[in-house]
Amino acid sequence: ISEVGLFTRFPLLMWEKVLSKVKKSVVFMDEKCAEALHWSGGAATLLEAGARNLKQFSSFEACGVNEPKAVFVVSTLLKGRTVDIIKDIISLSHFQYCVVFTTVAHSVHLLANKVTTEMEGSPVFEQFEEKLCEWMGNMNYTAEVMHVPVVFAPVSQQLIVTPPFAHLFPLLSPDLDIINEKRPEKRRFASLNDIDMHCLPAELQIEIKSLASALNSMFEATGTREESFVLGPMSRIIAGELANLPQAKNRRKTAPNKASIIFVDRTMDLTGAVGHHGDNLVEKVLTVLKLLPGHVTDVQVDMLELTSLHKTPHSKNILAPGCLAQTQSSARSLWDAMLTTKHKEGVIEVRRQLVEAASKENLPIKMSMGRVTPEQLCSYIQLFRSSRGALESHCGVLQLGLATAQTLRHPSLPRWDSCLAFERLLLQALGDADFPAVLRQLLPLMKPRGGKDTSVSGLRLREDELGPDELILLLVYLYSLADEIQPADHDTEEEEELEKLERDLIGALTLVISRETELSSLLQKLTGCINPEELTAERVHSAVEKMFKTLRGLSSTRNHLKQLRSIYTASDGVHQATYRPFLRQILEEVFHPDRRECPDIEHMSGGLTDLLKTGFSMFMKVSRPHPGDNPLLFLFMVGGVTPSELRLIKEIVATHRPGTQVLVLSTRLLRPTDIPELLFGTQRLVPDIGV
Repeated sequence: ISEVGLFTRFPLLMWEKVLSKVKKSVVFMDEKCAEALHWSGGAATLLEAGARNLKQFSSFEACGVNEPKAVFVVSTLLKGRTVDIIKDIISLSHFQYCVVFTTVAHSVHLLANKVTTEMEGSPVFEQFEEKLCEWMGNMNYTAEVMHVPVVFAPVSQQLIVTPPFAHLFPLLSPDLDIINEKRPEKRRFASLNDIDMHCLPAELQIEIKSLASALNSMFEATGTREESFVLGPMSRIIAGELANLPQAKNRRKTAPNKASIIFVDRTMDLTGAVGHHGDNLVEKVLTVLKLLPGHVTDVQVDMLELTSLHKTPHSKNILAPGCLAQTQSSARSLWDAMLTTKHKEGVIEVRRQLVEAASKENLPIKMSMGRVTPEQLCSYIQLFRSSRGALESHCGVLQLGLATAQTLRHPSLPRWDSCLAFERLLLQALGDADFPAVLRQLLPLMKPRGGKDTSVSGLRLREDELGPDELILLLVYLYSLADEIQPADHDTEEEEELEKLERDLIGALTLVISRETELSSLLQKLTGCINPEELTAERVHSAVEKMFKTLRGLSSTRNHLKQLRSIYTASDGVHQATYRPFLRQILEEVFHPDRRECPDIEHMSGGLTDLLKTGFSMFMKVSRPHPGDNPLLFLFMVGGVTPSELRLIKEIVATHRPGTQVLVLSTRLLRPTDIPELLFGTQRLVPDIGV
């Protein structure tokens, strides 16, 4: 197996530990673990291992008299709410045997219980085993509690995400203000870059320690000795935790396989994450199709075309949706291609694989060249309806084909191109005008959708018309570039002009949101309302004001960098202005043939030995480790990675260093609208750790 293969198999090895215990049991699993399992073979693997049933981890679930064994799989500490739910389920059931798996290590449980001394064994887990027996009603019944890091989801050959940490995101300037409020005047931090682990709230510390511990488990299982490098404040804190874990220090002394891992804060480049320039099929699929309930990555694929059902309002309730996570090897390779190629190549590959599958099954396929249309894809897919065997053999490729067809004909897809067109205009305008002048170009776009006048001439709800979600994306896009064109020494006149303009934008956007007849997931998170009826003008206005406070800080996220400060190249009269992806710049530094030192890629190390080395350097030449030195490179994106960035990484590696294996780890796979949710609708400082 290739080195990268060892890592994409690691999540499956962790699930094996769970599978070894599920025989004849009912399994209760929380959403985050369920999402990790979904990309590692799904519920089928549990049932094949002998589980009787799989249920939601909820106080409203229980088991009957004839179900004596339960297995719980949770992504949280065994404290607070998690314990209450386990107790509720056991109290309503008749178990004689309970197994609890938590993804949180015992060492983190000790910290959460404010125990700082090293302890033998696993006292927290042993105490919990006694509690389980108590709740089952007999101390002679069997209870087992153990840690298993099932937090990784192998999304593709090149990408592993961590569903339990999907909402972990680098801190922003409003978070700094909150941290500073609690500190004495003299000890306040000047910038996010000065923040250390100890000043963070306990919940966030536990989240970070859990992530470091999970990474350590992966490196331990694969015999990896890593050199860590960081770009960004949150990355530095995570890498520091990993470097200082006692288990990690021992491992690094003996592990045989050397690797480099570069942690990168998403906030170093938000432009790339909200932009629509990706030219990637999967980004569009993830954006227009609805999420699977409880998931942050995978989407619902309508399977109606594969049945003889007629489309009615109720047909959705009869038919389980398909999805993108597939186990069949033909589907996995198609998915990998869709994820890392350009839109057009991806669509052609979908057609090619459908044609190939149909001809394997001797289905009467009409070959057609030229443009791929959704109608053409559906006509191929419908051929499989007639044969159950063909359906089963190719159901993975068929689901990816349906996802593609449903995306290509989706009514909201034209908005993708509208966003792209506006981004290009704004990018060019930034080179020619000051920031307020460019920002002002957004004002005329901020009009409520669809207007009240429904006569043909007055109907404004066009397919490609921008709604509030897209307007917010454009604001993030612009503010993330503001510093590129605006020197830091503004005059007060310009400041006042900007403030007045922002007030106008806040007013206009408040009106746009207030007039919505349906609230998108982003607007629900932004306003804290589920239905438009709950919206009041004040509520929307204060949410939008808060949003602008966060927006203002976005332009300074790269200020502490010396070399990689810019992701924007202005027009030189011959070439247009362009966006230069931060990841491209990092990798070009790492793979530079001269093995250049980049001052912005900080090396993190395990402490003392490094201090000793610097002492020796007076007498002998000690070279700093370089991320390009090792045959295996991990990029860990804290806050998410986009499909088009995966393609970019693949292309750069192929061009500059074809022998290096690169594996991307990320808290999540992003669609553009995820970013405003993470910026404006997420408790970054106090994540929900289930307590």
